[in-house]
Amino acid sequence: MTKKIKPRQSTETRARDAERSQKDILDAAQDEFASHGLGGARMDRIAERAGLNKRLIYYYFDSKEGLFLAVLERTYERIRGEEKALNLSQEEPTEAIRRLISFTWNYYLAHPEFLTLLNSENLHRARHLKKSKKILTMHSPLVQTIADVLDRGRRAGIFRAGVDPVQLYISIAGMAYFYLGNCHTLSTIFDRDLLATKAKVERLSHMTDLVLGYLLRD
Repeated sequence: MTKKIKPRQSTETRARDAERSQKDILDAAQDEFASHGLGGARMDRIAERAGLNKRLIYYYFDSKEGLFLAVLERTYERIRGEEKALNLSQEEPTEAIRRLISFTWNYYLAHPEFLTLLNSENLHRARHLKKSKKILTMHSPLVQTIADVLDRGRRAGIFRAGVDPVQLYISIAGMAYFYLGNCHTLSTIFDRDLLATKAKVERLSHMTDLVLGYLLRD
């Protein structure tokens, strides 16, 4: 009886399988790191969530810390990609700033794992991000886009001069980040549900008024 020879996988098929496996690992790792932080995360649980052998995780990412960095990089790639899709350079300057504030607020609301991952990395003083070879190039376009919006607004006589785009973005992100990252304690001490629909609408309006109040010329 002639033995059937199993056809070998094509290079393209193997590449697709590897890409799918890495995506599954990163998805599972994101959930694990967001739930337990870097210290509490377990590779066994990540492998189980991904439905893959733990050795494959080490093959692709080398270590738990290497995997954590890959999760962080992908997290930043996603938010930077969606910010780019806002096409702020095509918007009137005031509307561009409104859109950036609204996007940042709503993205943080929709992706609480983003905040928890950042909290975890800050506990480690960004030692993983410091090893990244692409994190700076990811953020440069965002800074340049904001700088261009500010410059267009200044030249049109709408915005004040001398605004640092990095400081402005940190302020926008910080107003959203602090509110959402501390909403449970703040809700308790002020006896107000800060995650109620009305409260979230008011917060976005407040953030927008504060930023535009600073930027707009009298």
